[in-house]
Amino acid sequence: QVQLVESGGGLVQAGGSLRLSCAASGRTLSGYTMGWFRQAPGQGREFVAAISWSGGRVKYADSVKGRFTISRDNANNRVYLQMNSLKQEDTAVYYCAATFRPFATEVTPSGINEYDRWGQGTQVTVSS
Repeated sequence: QVQLVESGGGLVQAGGSLRLSCAASGRTLSGYTMGWFRQAPGQGREFVAAISWSGGRVKYADSVKGRFTISRDNANNRVYLQMNSLKQEDTAVYYCAATFRPFATEVTPSGINEYDRWGQGTQVTVSS
């Protein structure tokens, strides 16, 4: 089973940028569709972005479209989330997630229940 560890969170001013990284260990990311989710205080976990196993298809939540970019480096077992033009409402714990779909190379699921491997999360705080 793959294990996921997020990094790159921190405190940033509104309008700034952060790049989150998700490192996989235990096995390669080959065959895994990857996603990013977030959970703000007192709220449920919500979809942010997903990228297909091949990297050829991506999907974003409407709230981050045009500001965030998801990418992956399968050779180095990493997934990234570049976050630009950050807003206070982006403040949350960000989670990396994986689902093994070796025969579905272009899917980008957005449901929490569609992922079965999760990292521990990294805090992103956007100040005014």
